[in-house]
Amino acid sequence: MTYLLALIAVVAVAVLCWKAFGPEKTAGPTAGPTRPPQRKRVVGPDDDPEFLWRLSRQHRDGEPGSTER
Repeated sequence: MTYLLALIAVVAVAVLCWKAFGPEKTAGPTAGPTRPPQRKRVVGPDDDPEFLWRLSRQHRDGEPGSTER
């Protein structure tokens, strides 16, 4: 009986390892994506370096739409 329980445990561990580290499914016509698509992280204006650079350039150059009062 102990050998049977040990065999079941070994098979269960092997299946779990195969699911976790096994080869990826091939992308066929019926196969869906393996992971949901990554959404772009939302960045606030105060954390966006490109926005801050444009804002400082507009302020420095005095372009229309600048934040000068």
